Amino acid sequence: MKTLYLIGGTMGIGKTSVSQCIKQKLPNAVFLDGDWCWDANPFQVTKETKEMVIDNICYLLNRFIQCSVYKNIIFCWVMHEQSIIDTILNKINTTDCMVKIVSLMANKETLAERIMRDIDSGIRDADVLKRSIARLPLYQSIDSVKVETDGKTVHEIAKEIIKA
Repeated sequence: MKTLYLIGGTMGIGKTSVSQCIKQKLPNAVFLDGDWCWDANPFQVTKETKEMVIDNICYLLNRFIQCSVYKNIIFCWVMHEQSIIDTILNKINTTDCMVKIVSLMANKETLAERIMRDIDSGIRDADVLKRSIARLPLYQSIDSVKVETDGKTVHEIAKEIIKA
């Protein structure tokens, strides 16, 4: 049986780092960052682009699930609404998959520290901080395993998710 990890969390919380670590820890693993399916300039959020990115994500996830080589599929993205997760799950074939839905959590101070490091490094724009902190409480209502990241290393968080 395959395992599909859907890892959500607000911007800057560490989804990509944790997912890359999980990929290294698990056998026959493949990783998809939802941001890769919607990397555009200018970045435009419209009905059409939202549908496109979901279709791109689901196509790739289905292909990874169908591929006999991969046993662990790791997907991360900003999934701050249950409807995003439900839409993805309704468009992929999880018949032979154990699905683990995880939301990464952090307090506002930890999140702000992480984002400020990214801003200082030029990885993120300053406007991300306010939007990311505003979305943080939305993850409490997601039907997922909540993994607190405060004071933990990427490896500790990855191990916790694998055991969940």
